[in-house]
Amino acid sequence: MRDDRYISGNNALAFPAPPFPVAPEHASLPAKPRLMANPHILVVDDEPDISALVAYHLARESYRVRTAATGNEALRAMETEVPDLILLDLMLPGVSGLDVLREIRRQDVWKDVPVILLTAKREETDRLEGLRLGADDYVSKPFSPQEVVLRVGAVLRRVQQQPPTRSGGKVLRIGPFVLDVEGKRAEVGDRELDLTPTEFRLLQVLMERRGRVQTRRQLLEAVWEVTARIATRTVDMHVQRLRTKSGVEADWIETVRGFGYRFRTDPPPATEG
Repeated sequence: MRDDRYISGNNALAFPAPPFPVAPEHASLPAKPRLMANPHILVVDDEPDISALVAYHLARESYRVRTAATGNEALRAMETEVPDLILLDLMLPGVSGLDVLREIRRQDVWKDVPVILLTAKREETDRLEGLRLGADDYVSKPFSPQEVVLRVGAVLRRVQQQPPTRSGGKVLRIGPFVLDVEGKRAEVGDRELDLTPTEFRLLQVLMERRGRVQTRRQLLEAVWEVTARIATRTVDMHVQRLRTKSGVEADWIETVRGFGYRFRTDPPPATEG
């Protein structure tokens, strides 16, 4: 039996027109190359109008989209097919969006799937907790469907991009940090770091630009691949998580107050006991 919630970009014209205005074709985002055909997006939101709006615009960009209205329904959908990216509303009935995110990051088969949170502005505490749990980005409601499509594309390109052939197995070594760019492995001391794709990319950018202060906007453009005005708290929370995972070596990533962040080229001063 056909599942009408599963929408292929190839038959997007068959998807019923949403009960809201749709931007004209000339307003569509410019086509950008993708490294895989028709990525599978799981949209988890209990508001049918929002799910339909997001699904419609993603399908127009040739994404395959499946929707779920509850946390349990989302987890069952992921057991059927692991998505390439999840758009996850925090305020879900029953199992909350945060609980779904915890389960995603707990399961080996799902832990590397990128997650973009859909949140209301009043949910700042939950949004920050979601970033701590490993969400890759968030979009605040009310949002523009075009912005959601842009964020989805940017996150997928960041996660799916392959290291350039010319890198030849590039490895960055600074102090106790070792970053294998091609192998997507990071170590500090003799301990491997368990990083999300966004955290890995953030560490890579900071190490490649070691000794130079990086503003939040520079990091947004280099790591998140967006130039739109979004909350700089996203950068701060990811840097905080990266420092936490770095343990006693966290001070190699230093805050330059009023400017941004910098990866040190020399060991940080010893902390007075």
